[in-house]
Amino acid sequence: MTIGGVARAAGVGVETVRFYERRGLIEQPEKPMFGRRTYPPETVARIRFIRRAKELGFTLKEIAELLELRMDPGKSCAEVRARALAKMADIDRKIEALGRMRRALADLASACRGRGPTSECPILEAMEEGEEHE
Repeated sequence: MTIGGVARAAGVGVETVRFYERRGLIEQPEKPMFGRRTYPPETVARIRFIRRAKELGFTLKEIAELLELRMDPGKSCAEVRARALAKMADIDRKIEALGRMRRALADLASACRGRGPTSECPILEAMEEGEEHE
């Protein structure tokens, strides 16, 4: 399968395949003397795995670690579960932080009448005051 065929089958662009190669997430096949590189069919499955893991919030570094765990017969499912639970905790922390940001913005927006010059905007004033206190 050519790089274009792999990309189409996996639902990504050719540049994504190349990016994953550069990151070491998939292997780049040897280029024959004449012709194009041919990828094994399992490359498509690996790219789909990477995409699904990204959708679940895993970073490329974490995905590389998951792929290593997957290939190591000495590792157990418990190690993968621990990583999934750690990712869930990380997501929960991000959700809490986003909630705080949203509440702060809601407070700022409610303090603003939406009229007058920007030099008197309470939202901008609060952001300027925040810089002084940091």
